[in-house]
Amino acid sequence: MATAIKKPAISGPGLKKQGVVVLQSFFIFIFVWLEMWIRGGAGILSGLIICLVTYGGIAYGRTGTRYVAAVTPPLAYAATTLIYTIFSDGLRPSRVGIDFIASLASVAPFLLSSALYGWFMFFNEKAKSRPSQRLQATPEVR
Repeated sequence: MATAIKKPAISGPGLKKQGVVVLQSFFIFIFVWLEMWIRGGAGILSGLIICLVTYGGIAYGRTGTRYVAAVTPPLAYAATTLIYTIFSDGLRPSRVGIDFIASLASVAPFLLSSALYGWFMFFNEKAKSRPSQRLQATPEVR
């Protein structure tokens, strides 16, 4: 006898801005730190996580959180790689700078594509929220 398990539905309209920032930063920190620790550098896993958290922030955030969802992943990635690089290389500016730039370059296509998607969704939401210019420009005919 099989009974269907009913999963509880998530109530509410979605994540607030703070929730989007925390979840995106958390997932980027965990996966990027693990990849850099295991492989010795950033790569495809970090890039895929950046794309996934950008999509997740846009898909599961409330209306008005698209800006935060577009801005947070590159900043969280940069902060994570800078902190990891300082921990692994010490306070040698030339070595930290080279490793940091190399880390950014290794995920540049993913950063660029996710940023383009995030900003497109932000501007699309902003354009949809404005009233139509065509409706305002047409005079009433009596």
